Amino acid sequence: MSSRAVRKLHGDSDLAFLAPVDDDKESDISEDDGPSQPIKTKANLFELLGDDEGIVDDDIEEEEEKEDKKENTEPKSTGAVKKKRKKKKKKKANEKKEQRNEENNVDENPEDEIDASIREVNKILGPLPVTNGIMNTEEVPVSIGTRSLLSIEHKHLNPDNEMRRIFGSQVVRSEHRRKERRKNIQKSGWLVSPRPNWPPISKTGLSMTLGSSKNGYQYFNFEHSKEYQKVEFQFLDAVESYNPSNLISLVNMHPYHINSLLQLSEVCKMSEDLQMATELIEKALYCMEGSLHTLFNLAQGTCRLDYRHPENRALFLALFRHLVYIGNKGSYRTALELCKLLLGLDPNGDPICILLMMDFYAIRSEQYDYLIRLYNEWESHKNLSQLPNFAFSTALAHFHSNEDGRKKADSMLQEALIMFPSVLIGLLDKCSIQPDPLVASHPFFSASSHTSQPVALTQLVSLFIARNFSSWKQPEVMGWLERNVQEVLKRVDNKDPLVQSFRKKQLSRYQKAPRNVYRHLIMSEIKEALIGLPVELSNTPILSYDPLPPLDSIVSYTRPARQSRVQHDQSGALASFFQSLLPSYNPDAVADNNNARGQGRGAEGGYMPEHANIREGIDALMNSMRDLLANVQSLQPEDDNEELEEVD
Repeated sequence: MSSRAVRKLHGDSDLAFLAPVDDDKESDISEDDGPSQPIKTKANLFELLGDDEGIVDDDIEEEEEKEDKKENTEPKSTGAVKKKRKKKKKKKANEKKEQRNEENNVDENPEDEIDASIREVNKILGPLPVTNGIMNTEEVPVSIGTRSLLSIEHKHLNPDNEMRRIFGSQVVRSEHRRKERRKNIQKSGWLVSPRPNWPPISKTGLSMTLGSSKNGYQYFNFEHSKEYQKVEFQFLDAVESYNPSNLISLVNMHPYHINSLLQLSEVCKMSEDLQMATELIEKALYCMEGSLHTLFNLAQGTCRLDYRHPENRALFLALFRHLVYIGNKGSYRTALELCKLLLGLDPNGDPICILLMMDFYAIRSEQYDYLIRLYNEWESHKNLSQLPNFAFSTALAHFHSNEDGRKKADSMLQEALIMFPSVLIGLLDKCSIQPDPLVASHPFFSASSHTSQPVALTQLVSLFIARNFSSWKQPEVMGWLERNVQEVLKRVDNKDPLVQSFRKKQLSRYQKAPRNVYRHLIMSEIKEALIGLPVELSNTPILSYDPLPPLDSIVSYTRPARQSRVQHDQSGALASFFQSLLPSYNPDAVADNNNARGQGRGAEGGYMPEHANIREGIDALMNSMRDLLANVQSLQPEDDNEELEEVD
């Protein structure tokens, strides 16, 4: 409705507040400043609706009526001012008409200079992509070939997204409603979403610093504050006490102490409380993610951590156990992304040897192209073909990828069987499949012919079979394996030179597994692969919060030496009795030896408790008893005549 219609309904007095700003001030300013300039009016929005000239003319007439009304109510000014007002009215009307004519000209001549320029550019560069007549402004997805092998996607770090894809969003939503009854006010992270029953995080004393930047990679380190170091020493005392209640009380006092959470998680796992063990690992990850440096990017794969620093090892261990728990639940794609994240922290050293399990999660999550690309790009400097898991899994990835890759899959599987012939019988036995009599009796695949292979190779083969056998149980995979086994037997009978070459590689390599492989075997807890560990490892105490620390560890702070606390009270009455009988007996020698062993060790732990090694004290006491009994002799009575002779 126009303002003219409104005035007819309500009257002129009701619309007095709609009067435009006084033009006398503008005219005075124009007279003082110089020659008058046309005043720009506000654009009429109704002009965009069409080319109706009546609407524009009505607006001009309304403005003229408003100004006439103001002239009647205001005192008369000089004639020069009136003339300028008339000029302003005419200029406004002319501007409206010129604007309308320009719009008509645009409709009549749709191609202006800009359109002509665009048309010329399109002739040179080609037109822009158009979808259904609308320009495609969405971001073009990056193919797998242009991304880094260690870069991860945020959406795949959440196992709930994978569960929604498998079971549907309604099932996952109902499960969340059942578990999370209380409102969660804490901020969610990339790795873990906090649970409502977790306490809020305050100053934990854990922080991260940027060490250096080289070749586009940033090297970070975790740091412990003085207060955190004191809690760390209390944790070591609790571990040495061999009493889980001490760990529980420490976690209650410091709910986000990382090593306490890792150690208590292992205690819960041994007691078959997997739900609590998983929650403790998630709490540790949530705390460490909140302590990351602002420049530490989880997605790019360019941030590095040195495993030699004891403060950095907790993140490696927590990520490893977290991905194992997630993989056991069936979230294989999330576990694969965590493997890439863990490998990206130290790809050269690979302290937990994550390459021994990446192929399993890639096959189970059907990421065949990624596994093939990883094998092709890292084979030259990592020798992935010398690992049984990659030799067989890459061939299986080619088999599942497409029909064109069957020849490549056959070639790689035959080479894997020639290089690791001991895999076949063990794999068939694990899959509960009876091998062909011709294959079982052939000396190349028989179990008796592989007793001379190195122990390290036997451990790798056992690890692959125990972990990956479920991927080979499909009927089509078994049929493909059977055909290639027959081809391998023909090549062996024909004395293919490749067979002898691979045999020499077996004997020259795999003499001793590196320390990171042993660390992976211990953390994986696969019984078949733990057989044959070296003697030096079997005699070494394995700490759950730091299994097999590196021999070249970089210790940032050391535990202070503990004073021996010897109390002379009634509890030492027995020791005092034996000391009175045998002055050579020293009950404090064992404590001094333990203190001497404890000095010089860093934050990685492994200290002997003051009262834990009771066996040494008992042995010392028994040795003293033996010496006492050996020295006790009965005295023979002497004759009185002999005494008299001596007197004389």
